[in-house]
Amino acid sequence: MILTVTLNAALDVTYQVPDVDWDGVNRVSAVHRRAGGKGVNVARVLQALGQEVLVTGLAGGPTGQAIEADLRAAGLPSALVEVAADARTTLVVSETSNDDGTRRAALFNEPGPEVTEQELRNFTKKYEALLAQAQVVVLSGSLPRGLPSDTYATLAAIAAEHRVPAIVDADGEPLRHAPRGRPAIVKPNADELARAVPGGTPAEGAERLRAQGAGSVVVSLGAEGLLAVTPEGTFRARMPYRVDGNPTGAGDSLVAGLALGLVESAAWPDRLRRAAALGAAAVAAPVAGDFDRDVYADTHAQIVIT
Repeated sequence: MILTVTLNAALDVTYQVPDVDWDGVNRVSAVHRRAGGKGVNVARVLQALGQEVLVTGLAGGPTGQAIEADLRAAGLPSALVEVAADARTTLVVSETSNDDGTRRAALFNEPGPEVTEQELRNFTKKYEALLAQAQVVVLSGSLPRGLPSDTYATLAAIAAEHRVPAIVDADGEPLRHAPRGRPAIVKPNADELARAVPGGTPAEGAERLRAQGAGSVVVSLGAEGLLAVTPEGTFRARMPYRVDGNPTGAGDSLVAGLALGLVESAAWPDRLRRAAALGAAAVAAPVAGDFDRDVYADTHAQIVIT
């Protein structure tokens, strides 16, 4: 089983609009509401790939109840820990067409609930129990207010004590602290990496994270593909073409591919090819947590690993 952790779970709302007029009234052509947060998105992709998953994290209030109801409706097994404050909502405004043939999307993220020390202790106790069933754990997304910035480092270290490899996908201070927990993989994008370890090339930044304790570092480079700095060497996955669409959730699909690679003990070229193809296929899907299977198959066959 792959365990995904979403400490800042959300109700994701996506508005699809033909062409956004930022100074006027917009008619929404389609609305999607579903449970979200990065770990939830990872779990959706893994489930679609036929993997056994379990979603855990924090959620509370009426929005938290809506999140849990959607997980049940989607058939996603969950073990969320309740908090007193209401969970957050996110909003994506996604253009479905443009004169130049491209599509754009804007994401609006609420900050999330205030979490108490006792609520974090309750979660940590539950998390340790769930690790007994897990092959891999994914720790991803923002931290809600009240949690220390080294929370992911702590959770990764607990996973290591249970001999469960952890993947951390975070930004800012949580990313900066993450290597201290010795996760198997840290997955920043290029901007997140530059903020965590300023100066130098992406490869040099990834090496610095490895020197601080991360087993491997996989850097997502958008349309340029992936860079992976690993104990087996440095790899590049290059995309055959650019995929336009909604990039929200692309990194989560990529992480799903990396998690599956850990479960299968796949060689790095194989796991990077799958991860990069899943990321591209997610851009082609209108809603985070989904991916376009045709785009996945097409790009997977053409990705070049060096």
